[in-house]
Amino acid sequence: MSKNKLLRYSKITELANVIELSNFKIGDYSEVRGNWNRDVFGNNNPITLELACGKGDYLLALAQIYPQRNFIGIDIKGDRLWKGAQFAHDHHLNNVRFLRAFIDHIENYFASGEVSEIWITFPDPYPSTTKEKKRLTSPYFLEKYRMLVKPGDPIHIKTDSLGLFNYTRETLLSEEVQMLEHTNDVYKTENINDILNIKTYYERKHLAAGKAIKYLKFCF
Repeated sequence: MSKNKLLRYSKITELANVIELSNFKIGDYSEVRGNWNRDVFGNNNPITLELACGKGDYLLALAQIYPQRNFIGIDIKGDRLWKGAQFAHDHHLNNVRFLRAFIDHIENYFASGEVSEIWITFPDPYPSTTKEKKRLTSPYFLEKYRMLVKPGDPIHIKTDSLGLFNYTRETLLSEEVQMLEHTNDVYKTENINDILNIKTYYERKHLAAGKAIKYLKFCF
């Protein structure tokens, strides 16, 4: 591991806006589960999650647009979270928190209906069929999201992967969901809104490489 990564891992523990779970699989999460608004944010504002948030580019942009919402970025890579958490700290984004944890245990961290919105931005598409369960839009994960949000709450997906986009559409058709929006090229859509116009570091790289950005929005 590089010295920079080791430094970031040590620094992340000093940031009050990061919750790091030391026992990812069997720990007792009762301290935060169901109590995010009361004990963490100190308000009753709706909660938006960004899954596999990396450095939190999307999350941080949304948090500045919507100061009356609470935002939580989830990732297992502590060195990536450090950058987003440091930015939120330096810019006094008090509506932002980061959770270092495995997404496949997400139902342990949030109570039923505690989340009002989910964003999944440029996740690993896991193109191999043997790793379908790892895709963040697989039935395995959709069932977990169903526990977190209330009926009608939006779930957004942005990806450069045509394979993941098509897989997600087919999967959603087989689930009890309502497709709200979908496009296979965001930036060729007329009257693109400010939310979809947010570009992460990786999105800018995909665009520079000539890739089309796909988007889906659905609810249970």
